[in-house]
Amino acid sequence: MGIFFNMPALFALFLLAAPLPQGGAGKPLQSFLIGVEKLQILTRDSGPVNYYQTIDSGPAAYVHADYKPGLKTVILFEPLPDQFRKGIRKVRWRWRALVLPRHGNECAEGKGDSAAAVYMTWKNGMRFYSLKFIWSAEAKVGDVCNKKRSPFVFSDSIVVRSGHTSKEWVTEEFDLNALFQKHFIDTGETSELPEFQGFGVLTDGDQTNSESSADYAGFEIFK
Repeated sequence: MGIFFNMPALFALFLLAAPLPQGGAGKPLQSFLIGVEKLQILTRDSGPVNYYQTIDSGPAAYVHADYKPGLKTVILFEPLPDQFRKGIRKVRWRWRALVLPRHGNECAEGKGDSAAAVYMTWKNGMRFYSLKFIWSAEAKVGDVCNKKRSPFVFSDSIVVRSGHTSKEWVTEEFDLNALFQKHFIDTGETSELPEFQGFGVLTDGDQTNSESSADYAGFEIFK
C-alpha cells in the first residue's frame, strides 16, 4: 500500500517537564507529547468506515482500534508542524494489542495484517521514507520485511512484538536518526537525513479476514 501525506498540519502539543539525557556532550533533549486527538484519516489510502475512536481527552487520551472482517483498511496519520521537521532525535509511544488477526504475518504473502502498527515518516523532495513498527500475530520479532523501493516511496517494516496480546500498556522507544541511518543511508539509498513528517497508526485484518484490535497512546518526540 503506497502512503502519501498531504493533510494540514493540525496537532495538539504539550511540553513535558522532564528532559531526556542526550548521552554525551550537549544539552538534554526536550520531550514533547503529541495529542492523539488530532490523528486524522489518511483519506487516499483508507476505506469509508472509521473503526478508530479516541477515548478520554488531554494527556490521558488514547486511540482504540477495532477492525471487523469485511471493512476496508483505514490509516490514521498526524503530521508535525514545520518547527519539528528537523532535529528530532528520539520517539516514544505506548500501545497494547488486544486481539491478534488470525495467522497475521506481515512478512508472509497474503497474511499481511497486524494488531498494531506505527509508521514514522520522512520526506525528501517528492520521495517519502517510512519505517513501520509492527505488533504481529506470527511474524518473528526482529524481522525486517515488505521492503518497498520506488521513485516516490522507500519503506521497511520492522517486527517489534509478536505472538501475544497485552492488557497492560507497553512502551517503545527508538532513536530515529540511528534507524534511518541503518535502513536508508548505510544501504546507500540516500546520503542525507530528510525532514521528519509525522507518525501514523494502523490496525487491520483484511487479508486474513479476521478481527484485530489495539490501543495507541502517549506519543512523544524528543528534540
